[in-house]
Amino acid sequence: MPVDLHGCHASLPPSLEIRESSKHGRGIYAKAAQVAGSVILSITPHVSVLSTGNLSHYCSACSGPPPTAGLKRCPKCKIVHYCNSNCQSRDWVWHKRECSALQNWAASAPSSEVSIPSEPVRCLGRILWGSQTEGLDGVWATEIRMMHSNRNSLQPSSFESHTHLAHSLVRYLSAASPQDLTPYGLTSAGDLVDLISRFTTNTFTLTTPALTPTGICISPTVAFANHTCDPDAVIVFPRSDSVSPSDEPRLNLVALRDIAPGKEVRISYVDTTLPAVLRQKELKEVYSFICHCKACTHALPADPRAALWCPRQCGGICPYPAQDRVFVMADSEDPENVTRCVKCNTIVGDVGAVRDAVRVGQEALDKARSLQFSDPAKARQLTTNLLPILISAGLTPSAHPLLAMTRLHQELLVETLQGPGLNQETLDEVIRTAARYGAGIQALLPKGHPVRAVALGELGKLLAVDEPSPAPVSDATANGKFPPSGPARLKLAYESLVKAHEEMLIGFGRQVGGGQLGREIRDATVRLEKELGVWRTGIRNVLEDTPRVARKKPETSP
Repeated sequence: MPVDLHGCHASLPPSLEIRESSKHGRGIYAKAAQVAGSVILSITPHVSVLSTGNLSHYCSACSGPPPTAGLKRCPKCKIVHYCNSNCQSRDWVWHKRECSALQNWAASAPSSEVSIPSEPVRCLGRILWGSQTEGLDGVWATEIRMMHSNRNSLQPSSFESHTHLAHSLVRYLSAASPQDLTPYGLTSAGDLVDLISRFTTNTFTLTTPALTPTGICISPTVAFANHTCDPDAVIVFPRSDSVSPSDEPRLNLVALRDIAPGKEVRISYVDTTLPAVLRQKELKEVYSFICHCKACTHALPADPRAALWCPRQCGGICPYPAQDRVFVMADSEDPENVTRCVKCNTIVGDVGAVRDAVRVGQEALDKARSLQFSDPAKARQLTTNLLPILISAGLTPSAHPLLAMTRLHQELLVETLQGPGLNQETLDEVIRTAARYGAGIQALLPKGHPVRAVALGELGKLLAVDEPSPAPVSDATANGKFPPSGPARLKLAYESLVKAHEEMLIGFGRQVGGGQLGREIRDATVRLEKELGVWRTGIRNVLEDTPRVARKKPETSP
């Protein structure tokens, strides 16, 4: 039945409504048909903050990248940065009290490493200051309180993190006693727990148009969307030309497939490229529920997220052995733990070796991720060493942790392309890595999913990079070499970019032309088309000249 919103959530368009069901609670439902690629909802979040590492790289008001002249730093706290004076003025209503809080926090920090509070603390601070500014009984604050709280079903694993966050927030607000929290509408410890629970349950990742995480945000209207591991909609931040910079960051909810009137609009709260056991673990720990969607309850005989190639190389795949234990340490081997190819029924021999490879791969992935920005060379060494082990263990490109490690390896290799010492071997290796990642993603995500579209676009752009040492024309495509060289590489780049743009129109919204990334890919495609046209013209001219050369007779002696 429809939910009474009490005059709140005015940004909800007439084509949508909030309903409540006994099975899923409140959710967003389509009142009118939504086609794949349509922007279902476009809204500016109530609050958005940058992650600590991005505070000096993006604008704290619009979340945009630095302009040509660079970002302007707040002269008082020297922590947040802005595009220009307009962004700084617009953000002052938020930053006015934040500025003092940041200075006080830094002054009392035991070391420079913790001189800036984490993004959850800063986001919660803005929520409380915003509620106070807009009025505790106003629409803005009421919409915050309407968000779902898991206070009564918190998992024991969450107790410590929630407690630490509460203590950090109290310190950030310079609250000396419980009474100091009353002006923010927090009159008891239960109110504070509710606030933190609403925050952790309803926070969305803030990203660039290319899906790179930059921070977090809160949007109470979009928070009504329920979860499924097979979503029909996705959240993106495309940065459209039609949106004023003063309305950025702009959150768009985009349909991935056609949605009929009366159907619920669902998103995914977790990374759907993960195996079901890891998705369920995160959902239980963070959101306090177990997912019963079709992707979880009607699993395939072998989920490509946790699969091996058939040892007989028949083209079939085999499920991981003991999928509920493959990512944890097993005390003993199960003699009945047998896994077979779903196509030819061949048994996988050494399941223990597979489990060991997956477990070591997961540990290495976690370690490499922790070193990605602090010690990228060490992280690259880890991924370089572990990828061959996972591949030799028989994991398919879409299997975890091989897919995630391939992606991380690609990101680390791309960073090495930025310097002046670009060489052909490194460029070709990052292209092969991007191709493997793209193959894995395409096996998991539907056409038009933004992650899949971005992977295609990245591969196309890498293929379009000028080759430092292109192969001779005779060897450019010899023996099925990948990546090819010369014109064949440009042709493949063009085809990849065209496909990427088609999918971006779905994943990032047709109304906005695929967003900023869609425009960039379109422009790159046009440039490549011209370059290929020049090449074709040159080839045609050569072919036209060839017969005339062939008709010339060699000189003979009299």
